[in-house]
Amino acid sequence: MSRKHNFYAGPATMPLEVLEQLRDELVEYQGMGLSIIETSHRSKEYDALHNETIGLVKKLLKVPDNYKILFMQGGATLQFSMIPMNLLAGGKTADIAVTGAWAKKAQEDIKKYGTANVVFDGKANNYMALPKLKDLKLSANAEYLHICSNETIGGIQFKDFPKLAVPYVADMSSDILSRPLPVENFGIIFAGAQKNLGPAGLTLVIIRDDILEKSPDSLGAYLSFKTHVTKVKGKDGAEKTEISLYNTPPVFSVWALNKCLKWIEKMGGAEGMQKHNEAKAKLIYDAINASKGFFNCPVEEANRSTMNIVWTIKKPGLDEAATEALDKAFLKGAEALGMLGLAGHRSVGGFRASIYNACTKESCQALADYMADFAKKNA
Repeated sequence: MSRKHNFYAGPATMPLEVLEQLRDELVEYQGMGLSIIETSHRSKEYDALHNETIGLVKKLLKVPDNYKILFMQGGATLQFSMIPMNLLAGGKTADIAVTGAWAKKAQEDIKKYGTANVVFDGKANNYMALPKLKDLKLSANAEYLHICSNETIGGIQFKDFPKLAVPYVADMSSDILSRPLPVENFGIIFAGAQKNLGPAGLTLVIIRDDILEKSPDSLGAYLSFKTHVTKVKGKDGAEKTEISLYNTPPVFSVWALNKCLKWIEKMGGAEGMQKHNEAKAKLIYDAINASKGFFNCPVEEANRSTMNIVWTIKKPGLDEAATEALDKAFLKGAEALGMLGLAGHRSVGGFRASIYNACTKESCQALADYMADFAKKNA
């Protein structure tokens, strides 16, 4: 098998060694005589896997002790509703920075359960630039500030997260564990796994204990954060909370997440992934800059994503039809070289390379070389 250069936005490429491990262990897990995906989620084997995976998340992101790690279903999209349902009961207010398509989706759901106070809207600059978070004028009564740390479609990314008067609720679906984070400044971090952490089917939720306790009793069981933890007494008699496994978790996705986290750890953890990802992104951004305007990235340089790189072709004198033909030629040439997923999102056009954690530097170098060659022949 010849592996393609995978630039799809999600589900996205996974580490080859993880895929090979999953393949080799799928039929029988650790000498059990059956697969982990067909054993009880109450078994000691799955319990050990689940708890080890929680421990890896805590270790790699340096999660403080007053946070819980949940492996939920429904994608990050469910959290757009679930979070305001839990935190805005009675018509409370959430501030939100509307920075692109995914923040707009979250805004629409927040409005159904409380007040969505827009503290930034990037519409005027076509969502190609971000505010400085420390300069936002937050509501006096806000429960939290919702942000999308990396807008997959627009290719923009917040680079730092200073402590604010209210906690962040952050959709990190497309850049979770691509860099270190000050988790203590967040109330909730949530992320679909299918870009940086493994296959689709699992949503990682990191939630601070005091925020978890705000869930009203009026919610359906699964939709309440409090359902997913249980209070128990330790040997010393002190009460503590543990993960409850209220329903069957996405076992395969948790298993794959476990292996991806071990791969990230081997790569140097969050700090190692940051160096890896910045080096990959530089190859492609340098190719854009070296084209002397033939390729154009519309995003403000300070806000350019290391996960999703967007660009267009701009050649003076070409009408729309000729530009479209050149776009198609670029994609056709890329596909002939084994590069997949480079078409920009249908809402913005152009091109997009999604270079999440498992995308290799070799793939990014191959793309950069092709871009240089295409620009030389067509500019």
